[in-house]
Amino acid sequence: MKTDRQGYTLIQLLIAIALLGLIALAVSPDIINTMEVRGLENAIRDMMITMERAKFLAIKTKLNHRVRFDNSIGPWVIFVEQETAAGVWEGVPGQLEKSVPEKFNLTLNLPSSDPSVVFSPMGLVLNYDPTNHSVVLQSDRMRRYEQQDQREVVFYFGGSLRFIKSSSG
Repeated sequence: MKTDRQGYTLIQLLIAIALLGLIALAVSPDIINTMEVRGLENAIRDMMITMERAKFLAIKTKLNHRVRFDNSIGPWVIFVEQETAAGVWEGVPGQLEKSVPEKFNLTLNLPSSDPSVVFSPMGLVLNYDPTNHSVVLQSDRMRRYEQQDQREVVFYFGGSLRFIKSSSG
């Protein structure tokens, strides 16, 4: 009695695994690059959303609100505060601080030594300066691959925000 055994030999399996490994090796830089781009854009989008939220809360509550940037205990964090009395700032209940991934470089082009953006009850930026009005995130990995490695949020006196992609140097 003759039986036809169908199957794969060990050599055929090793060749298939090797081919899959080569394909994965060829595709992995693209996957890593895509993850870096998404991470950078998500981080800057979080900043924009936080700024829009602070503006909305200032208008809604009729109190000055600010988005504050702090790196006093390590990585940069961003949080929203409200001015409850003249010069007295308190955290806004229900607003969590957001951290900036350490792999990105944060540059603050803000008008004062207090790293914040202050919104009035009319939605205006109270500490606006035409020469210092942006927040920039930069990725060293993307710069090494000669890609647009910076994402910037520019804010204006009227409270509007603008998103810009660019390359450093």
